[in-house]
Amino acid sequence: MLSEIKSYQRSIEKFRQVFGTEPEVVTSAPGRVNLIGEHTDYNEGFVLPIAIDIFLCVAAKRRSDRAVHVIAADLDDWDEFSLDQILRDEERNWRNYHRGVAWAIQQNGIELKGMDAVVASDIPIGAGLSSSAAIEVGFALTFLHLVNADVPRPTLAQWCQLAEHKFAGVQCGIMDQMIALLGKANHALLLDCRDLSHQLVPLPKGIAFVVADTGVPRTLAASEYNIRRQQCEEAVQWLSKLLDRPIKSLRDVNLEELGQVFNDMPDPIRRRARHVITENNRVWAFQQSMREGSIRRAGSLLLASHASLRDDYEVSSRELDAMVKALMSIDGVFGARLTGAGFGGACLAMVREDAVERVLQETQIKYKTALGNGSPEPKLFAVRPSDGATIRNPSS
Repeated sequence: MLSEIKSYQRSIEKFRQVFGTEPEVVTSAPGRVNLIGEHTDYNEGFVLPIAIDIFLCVAAKRRSDRAVHVIAADLDDWDEFSLDQILRDEERNWRNYHRGVAWAIQQNGIELKGMDAVVASDIPIGAGLSSSAAIEVGFALTFLHLVNADVPRPTLAQWCQLAEHKFAGVQCGIMDQMIALLGKANHALLLDCRDLSHQLVPLPKGIAFVVADTGVPRTLAASEYNIRRQQCEEAVQWLSKLLDRPIKSLRDVNLEELGQVFNDMPDPIRRRARHVITENNRVWAFQQSMREGSIRRAGSLLLASHASLRDDYEVSSRELDAMVKALMSIDGVFGARLTGAGFGGACLAMVREDAVERVLQETQIKYKTALGNGSPEPKLFAVRPSDGATIRNPSS
């Protein structure tokens, strides 16, 4: 895979340049695209992501002391800290991902060793492709490999999620870390975010996926993501009271029940609940469509998801809506929607495999025409469902 080769080689070359020796391990962690199931993960619902063939790589070598030295090849920056005192960095947030992972692993009783490391990535930052989970997973597997520790991957996903909560300050769900660890080529992962049960869903032949980055970055920690999460918790409280039964999460309410009390709930709380409940239904319908090869039905579900994210969850934007409209105007596109948390970032389109090049060329023109002069520069690229994170000995 070209992206993995690029970041893989960059990480090794930078390691040689900075540390004057060969790394003993290189860990590759993929980005991800969520096909459908947005803002359902932290509501204990269902998601259907794929790992994609765009990677972050960590090249590393163990040290004899407890110091960790990290070089960020793409940021021209570095970090140094001790495993005996791991603190948040209030100035450079990128440092908090690997620091948080080291903290979380040691909190769970595994003593780590110091290391020298270089991280290089081809995953766009701020495009909704989960560069944050990739860096967490990449460093978590590297730290563990260097002390010969083996942790079940679903458990490790939870530790990485904890690191993001405590150190990066983002109350993310579990989806990104799970798909980065458990992805499989040519498959999506149907994940139950309540109990982490999961199953692979084979994807039909003849389709491809295009990521269309609007050029508008989203800073998740500074966005309204945490507000949406709080609103969902308020919706649970309202529904528990109105339906007169204990409700743990929006996952426990069906659409008929919501309809019975919808007018008794305040806005926008009720619309946030409606999005999550209907989106869970769409995940199940979409994965069944994939199994059956019902591609047009799956495309209509993507469009319905975008409309719900735009109107009920209010996380779309002028640029995201313009991108979906541009994509849908091109022959060979079955469906499109914003992917990731929203507030900028990227859209996903499911297209006919033989239409990929036309979609890549024509969408950019139509998008910029719709937004006019001064519009952000979009980036479009095809992605393939990939395997999850891997660890390699570069000398073998």
